[in-house]
Amino acid sequence: MVSTTSYWLEEPRDELVSRRFDGRADVAVVGGGVTGCTCALSLAEHGLRVRLHEAREIAAGASGRNGGFALRGATAPYDQARMAIGAERARLVMELTERALDRIESLAGDAFRRTGSVRLAWDEAELEALRREHDALRADGFAVDWIDDLPSPLDRLYLGAIAHPRNAALTPARWVRGLGGLVAAAGVDIREHDAVEVDGVDADVVVVAGDGFIPRLLPELAPVVTTTRGQVLATEPLAERLYERPHSARAGFDYWHQLPDGRLVAGGSRDAALDVERTDADETTPLIQGRIEALVERLLGRRPRITHRWSGIWGATPDLLPLVGPVPGRSGAWVAGGYSGHGNVLGFACGDLVAQALCGEEPPELAVFDPARLAMRVERRS
Repeated sequence: MVSTTSYWLEEPRDELVSRRFDGRADVAVVGGGVTGCTCALSLAEHGLRVRLHEAREIAAGASGRNGGFALRGATAPYDQARMAIGAERARLVMELTERALDRIESLAGDAFRRTGSVRLAWDEAELEALRREHDALRADGFAVDWIDDLPSPLDRLYLGAIAHPRNAALTPARWVRGLGGLVAAAGVDIREHDAVEVDGVDADVVVVAGDGFIPRLLPELAPVVTTTRGQVLATEPLAERLYERPHSARAGFDYWHQLPDGRLVAGGSRDAALDVERTDADETTPLIQGRIEALVERLLGRRPRITHRWSGIWGATPDLLPLVGPVPGRSGAWVAGGYSGHGNVLGFACGDLVAQALCGEEPPELAVFDPARLAMRVERRS
């Protein structure tokens, strides 16, 4: 029988022991994923009274339902980011996420494997795109390798690749649950199974720290955050070891990697039904799952038994950059989310950016991610 629970979330979790406090919080964080936990931890370490509200359980949302990639940068390839936001800002984002990767490695234990990752070219156009990204990264001093000779069966399927040696594979729910334990130990009042509305929270400041649920909690941001579903599957453990590094192709619409026990985790194929996948319905569909299975067959030469199928909901923005900062038109509210499918590392980094700002610091990356940059599309509250 195939499980419809995320493979990551089936792993038993340690009991979360949090100390509750009465009265008003300095900061309320809404969302118990990687962003919310990171923000709450950083705020508590600065001595603030913090309460974290999570509608389900820690890591139960996108943080426990993704493909397990820990990647530097934002969604747009580095060369495109340089053109879109300028060389200085693109470098700032890349350096931010490389630092975040290092810090995650220091905290995550066996939930983090510094494997590097591979981006493959499906056709000549994508091969040329890889060359542009490779050259831009090298020009700015970031580690990257060009791969001409691909191992079988990739040599029959793809034309070339680049390797990002700084990237990693992640067991995401294990990582974020562990982060939740650090949050509890820091004195944060964690309230699971506690769905709240922003205006009903008893705190001086509210941080909406999430991704796909931003349009529901902050409807004024709905024009600039599109809820999007990503679907994933996991196979039975395989005897052959082929793909220990995270791999992606077709501009990220296909992705996969192999776990230490030999299991292959694969996802994507959203482009088969883009309009249908713009949804907050947390379920799988035969069309997308069938496309992912076909990808697995190409990668292995056969169709192994599928043990798990799941989906996760994330938020996409028009410029593929997150929204991090004060919510336009709403006093006392901040947001961190809209990672456009790139949230495992960006989410960690952005949760910390909000905490720094609320503690009186001025991280320069906030200017890049400021929600006000999309103000013309935001429906301001009257």
